[in-house]
Amino acid sequence: MIARLEGVLVAREGERLTLQVGPVGVWVFVPRPTAEAATVGQPLRLYTFLVVRSEQIALYGFEQAEARDLFAVLLGVNGVGPRLALAILSALTPATLRRAVAHEEVDVLRRVPGVGKRTAQKILLHLQDRLTAAETLEEVAALPEVDTQVLEALTALGYSVVEAQTALQSLPPSAPDDVETRLRLALQYFSR
Repeated sequence: MIARLEGVLVAREGERLTLQVGPVGVWVFVPRPTAEAATVGQPLRLYTFLVVRSEQIALYGFEQAEARDLFAVLLGVNGVGPRLALAILSALTPATLRRAVAHEEVDVLRRVPGVGKRTAQKILLHLQDRLTAAETLEEVAALPEVDTQVLEALTALGYSVVEAQTALQSLPPSAPDDVETRLRLALQYFSR
């Protein structure tokens, strides 16, 4: 199994990257945010997962080992294949996915294109069995309640969870702790 690749990005076609590793060019499918952030000609390190199916062998890459491990767990859910698992990790960060599991938030998963209510429930049930309580509580504790409310407001306005989290991370450390001010500052991020 190929656990990690490090090389230079030579081409990008949507979510499929071509990584030059020594004399070999390797196709790697990555989450959308990773593909969008990658720059051709720059070095890139990915934690990988090889999927072998009767019709295809494909390599999936992630910037964090945690995302790769969640991808592997998602593949264990009945009805979730590599493309849907990749779509989930394109729309949700590992922390968001863990929070959704901890709070049994089906609606967070339903925002992912291709995930219906039934599949979202299966995913939550499957992940609850796989994630330890300590990991889940640690991830939930990492986001203050005020930021959870801002995140929910941004997603209700139509922003993806990843976009909302990026806006939250852009807030200055000196930002006040009230929801309205933090929401206004987060919305300013999108007008840049």
